[in-house]
Amino acid sequence: MRLSALLWQGLLLGLALLLAGCGGPELYQQESYVFGTRVQISIYGMPKAEASRHAAAVLAELDRLHAKLHAWQPSEITRLNAALAQGQVYTVDAELLDMLKRAQDMAGRSDQLFNPAVGHLVEAWGFHRDNFAPVRPDPAQLARLVAARPSMDDLTFDDLQVGSRNREVALDLGGFAKGWALDLASSYLRTHGVKNALINIGGNVLALGKKGDESWLVGIQHPRQPGAMASIALGDGEAIGTSGDYQRFFEQDGKRYSHLIDPRSGEPARQLAAVTVIAPPSPQAGTVSDVAGKPLFIAGRESAMRYAGRFGVKDIVLMDVDGAVFLSASMQQRIKWLIAPDRVYLLK
Repeated sequence: MRLSALLWQGLLLGLALLLAGCGGPELYQQESYVFGTRVQISIYGMPKAEASRHAAAVLAELDRLHAKLHAWQPSEITRLNAALAQGQVYTVDAELLDMLKRAQDMAGRSDQLFNPAVGHLVEAWGFHRDNFAPVRPDPAQLARLVAARPSMDDLTFDDLQVGSRNREVALDLGGFAKGWALDLASSYLRTHGVKNALINIGGNVLALGKKGDESWLVGIQHPRQPGAMASIALGDGEAIGTSGDYQRFFEQDGKRYSHLIDPRSGEPARQLAAVTVIAPPSPQAGTVSDVAGKPLFIAGRESAMRYAGRFGVKDIVLMDVDGAVFLSASMQQRIKWLIAPDRVYLLK
């Protein structure tokens, strides 16, 4: 997938803000490229050799997870999808079973606006390609895929066997995997005595502890300009995630089409440019930060607080396609503007 210049700049925000004011040797950082995006592991206050070993272990786990969950290259997910399309059951391992059940629960909380079962729709819009090319689905194909109404509720579970009542279910965990990976990395680091770290998977970020006497500081990418529009200090265990139309998109006939597809219409959602949420500390904070923004982005600002509440999220910032910004009351107290918006409103 070809990434836009804005996305590459956005991936560097966390690193740039992290380095600001840091001149000491106690910060260790290691980078890689996983899930089609840049990953940064930052560990503070630990000997370099030990920090390097833990960062490498985390990156190896993320590589493993990426290979397992790839939506179009041969993987456990593509093999599961092939079985479901044939009306067959497929035996998964305990990890994938847990992921599917968690995704099913979160899809239900979002009224299926977060819907990992619509992989055929994502593919129809051209987003299942290593070499991205803009494409609009044939209207008849789009209508058929929408009418099939695949959802996570179609999945059936019998011990480790997974089936589906709907052969049009095609799983794509791309809106879930980075968050799950954050939680996996966080759990590993805490278990191995790493108390202060920042895990950044393509702009989905989870904080552990602090950077010395300071909280970890991360940036929120401006969806229409290079660089950060704001910064946020994250507390221990908090995770931040952004869903935006600037990450994977194409423009055709003056319209922007992103990978964030409304399963009700089969069309990319176009009310908002970006949604950022902060998930409070919990063992699932990373997953919540990745998933919760999707129903907010698709449903729009009128339903934002309702859907955020279902995920236990209070800190929200939305920007619509006209540049207006909408904040929850708690986010208003935390956000530090670097590019002050012309219009700011309070979400109700």
